[in-house]
Amino acid sequence: MELELERTALDGFSPVLDTAVAQEETVESIVPDACPDLLGICDTEGVVCLHRKEAMEGRAELSGTIHALLLCQPDGEAGLRRLEVDLPFTCTADAPGITPDCKVVAMPRLRGTDARLVNPRKVLVRSDLVVDVQVFAPMSDWTCASVPEAEQAGVEQLSQSCNTCVTVCVQEKPFPFSDELTLPGGRPEAEALLKWRANLECGEAKVIGSKLIFKGSARLQLLYRCAGGGLSTGEFELPISQLMEVSGAGEEAMCQVGLVLTDLTCSLDDGDGRTVSVSMGVLAQAVVREERSLTLLTDVYSTLYPLEIETRTLELCRVADRGEREVAVRELLETGMAAQEVADAYVTLGDVTQNREGERVALTVQVNVHLLCRSEEGETLSVTRTVPVSCTVELPEGARCSCRCACTAPVYAAPATGGAEVRFPVRFSWLALTGSKAAAVSAVSFDENSPIDHTGQPSIVLRMVSGGERLWDIAKAYGTTARDVMQANALEEEELPDGQLLLIPRKR
Repeated sequence: MELELERTALDGFSPVLDTAVAQEETVESIVPDACPDLLGICDTEGVVCLHRKEAMEGRAELSGTIHALLLCQPDGEAGLRRLEVDLPFTCTADAPGITPDCKVVAMPRLRGTDARLVNPRKVLVRSDLVVDVQVFAPMSDWTCASVPEAEQAGVEQLSQSCNTCVTVCVQEKPFPFSDELTLPGGRPEAEALLKWRANLECGEAKVIGSKLIFKGSARLQLLYRCAGGGLSTGEFELPISQLMEVSGAGEEAMCQVGLVLTDLTCSLDDGDGRTVSVSMGVLAQAVVREERSLTLLTDVYSTLYPLEIETRTLELCRVADRGEREVAVRELLETGMAAQEVADAYVTLGDVTQNREGERVALTVQVNVHLLCRSEEGETLSVTRTVPVSCTVELPEGARCSCRCACTAPVYAAPATGGAEVRFPVRFSWLALTGSKAAAVSAVSFDENSPIDHTGQPSIVLRMVSGGERLWDIAKAYGTTARDVMQANALEEEELPDGQLLLIPRKR
C-alpha cells in the first residue's frame, strides 16, 4: 500500500546555459553609384539589431544585423558623408539540455566596429560581436511536505524548512517606438545625419497581479553635419513604459528586464534642419525569480509496519546577493594628436571578468572609449582606447555571480594636454546565487498484511546518549516515538545532553 503524501508544486524554469558567444563579422561592400570615390574613412560605428532567437535540439540559434555607419571623406566634396553597410550575423550556443521548448534570452553587444578602404569604390567592414545568452528549460517539479494521515499506519515523520529561489517566468514582448525630435535652439541646424546610437535601459520593473510593469528610457545620440562641413551632436532621453503578461509570480518577485534593439532608423525631415524622425523596434526580455519557503519531508518510519521509502535529491538555489553600483570614471587618454575638438565620444563594453580573494570579488569590465577628434589642421580622426573599470563586492564563497554593465550617461570628452579628458559612469548590476542539495522523501509504501513483530522484545530499554545523537534517531532505532521518550523521561525539549540515560518505552 502506498501512502498519500502532501506535495508542493515547483513549476517554473531551470537554467540550462549562461554564456557569452563572441564572433567576428566581416563584409566587403561596393560604394553606391550615387556616391563619389572615397578618399578615406574617418570613423566607423555599429548598431546591432536582434531579429530572431530560437531554441533547437542541443543548441540556441540567434540572428540579426549589424548596421555599420561609416564616416567617409568623399573625393571633391567638403565635409563628411555617411555610408551604411549591413553585416548579417548568425551565431549558435550549444548545450545538451536545450530543447525546442526552452526559452532563450539574448543580449547582443558590439565591442567595436572598424572599416578600411580596399579601393576608392570598395570598403571592408569588420565588427566584433558578443551575444550574452541564457537558456531556460521548462520545469515541472514537486516536493513532499508531509504524510497527511500518518496516525493510521503509525507513521512518524521528520520535516525541514528551507528556502529556494525559483525562476517562475521567462517572458518577452516586442514593441515599436517612434518619435519626432527637435534639435535644441542652441545647436546649429543639421545638413545631414552622420551617425546615431540608442542606449536602452530598464530602470524599474515590478509585478502587479498578472502584469509586469517596466519603465526605462532610450538615450538617443546623434552626430550630424552642419552647413560648412562642421560637426555637431544632439542628445535626447526618450521615456519607455510598457506592460507585459506574466504568470506564477507574486508582487515580491525579483524582475530582470533587458531591452534590445530589433530595428533603428533616423532621418532628417526634408527641408527642415531641426526635426529628426526616429523609429525603433525594441524587444523586452524578462526573467522573473521568486524566493519560496518549502517544507521538505526528510525522513519517515512506522512503529507498526516496515516501510519502503524512496528518496530524491533536490537542487536548491538561494539568492546570496543582488545589487547595483555605479563607478565614476575619469581618465586622460593619449590620442597621439593635438586635438582641437572632440566631436563625438561613446563607449562599448567588453567582457566582465571576476577575480575572487576569499569573499571579496573584483568585477572588472574592459571599456573601449571611442573618440572622434579634429586636429588643429582640421583633419578628422577616430581614436579608440581601452580602460579597465572595476567594482569590488562581498560574496559568499561558492556563489555563482552574473554581472551586467552599462554606461548610464553620455560620455563627456574634451581636449587636454597630451590627449583628451573623458568622464563617464559605468553601472555594475550583479546577481549572486548559491546552490545546495537536500535529500527528501518522494514515496512511502508498506505491506499492511506484514506488521512488525514485537514478540520477545523488552518493553523498556535503558540507553545512554552518545555525542551528537538526535532524539529522532534514537526513537526510530527502537521503533518508538520521540513524544513517548520525552514523556517517559520528563523532557521538555528534544535537545539531549551527552551521557544522559534514557528510558525508552518500546511499542508493543
